[in-house]
Amino acid sequence: MRIGVPREIKTNENRVALRPAGVEILVGDGHEVWIEQTAGEGSGYPDPAYADAGARLVDGPAPIFAECDMILKVKEPLPVEVARIREDQIVFTYFHFAASRELTEGMIGSKAIAIAYETVEEADGTLPLLVPMSEVAGRMAVQEGAKYLEKLMGGRGILLGGVPGTPPGEVVILGGGVVGINAAKMAAGLGARVTILDVSLPRLRYLDDVMPANVDCLFSDPHTVRELIARADLLIGAVLLPGAKAPNLVTREDLKRMKEGAVIVDVAVDQGGCIETCRPTTHEDPVFVVDGVVHYCVANMPGAVPRTSTIALTSATLPYARKIASKGWQAACRDSPGLAKGLNIVRGQVTYPGVAEAFDLPLEDVAGVL
Repeated sequence: MRIGVPREIKTNENRVALRPAGVEILVGDGHEVWIEQTAGEGSGYPDPAYADAGARLVDGPAPIFAECDMILKVKEPLPVEVARIREDQIVFTYFHFAASRELTEGMIGSKAIAIAYETVEEADGTLPLLVPMSEVAGRMAVQEGAKYLEKLMGGRGILLGGVPGTPPGEVVILGGGVVGINAAKMAAGLGARVTILDVSLPRLRYLDDVMPANVDCLFSDPHTVRELIARADLLIGAVLLPGAKAPNLVTREDLKRMKEGAVIVDVAVDQGGCIETCRPTTHEDPVFVVDGVVHYCVANMPGAVPRTSTIALTSATLPYARKIASKGWQAACRDSPGLAKGLNIVRGQVTYPGVAEAFDLPLEDVAGVL
């Protein structure tokens, strides 16, 4: 198979979908790998490293989209990329379709094979291609939240860990999944007082066992959410419904309860966000203020730490990419039910329930396309 890796063009997205080590493995499997020139530079992988690994370096994205059987990316295709995608071409990347009707309709019109990293699911319910970036984003949420709590950044002037004789900052985390637990680790390590909210009692029992003493684990309901956000210096949205739009747990009206200069980091923003007032922002212009509350809503947070993120992501995606390249997407998905759950749109048909529900579109059974 001919596999292509274009340079990411989303604002300040420095990750790359394949490292030179992955190129060497795929070439060793008998495949061709085409890499757009400078695609890896943002992550610290120069063109000669790809050439030495056996890649063909090409000038610009056009040859990759025109000639390659499978496209490996990091972020969702932007409109200029969607226009280049061909019928029956495999595109393997993060899509987050439920957050964008335009992208969904564009990929339906392309009649390509859209396999989404974020919905690949193993038998135990884990999301192996979402986990590494959720770990990065959860830790970054506290790092960025702590920065924007500084007075000069528009925040309340709070040091999350405090110092002797002063109270620590209050961190409230909506969701106890991978993002939530990583955010809690970071915030607790800084010395903040942390509360995790979740609707799963088994998950709360687990978190209560593994978290340090400065982390409380509470059942999430509207009353408790409203009560806690009034105390929060930093509120982190960490709710995930795989492949579907995130629910709004904090409304515009609720926002009035929050302190002046408090900070919100909505990690769920690439799935629509779990806080009503959030909208996607970029690394160039990451924050905005609503009712005196600072909102940090960057939709590709791990792009700010591309070296770490690229290593973590490509280590997880490469085994699946090898299966697709060696067997073809249909055989690979028949052999791997977890990979089959990554099929979101196939030849113009929506095959993932969360995407169909988000836009009231017809749903095709995956078995029918396999």
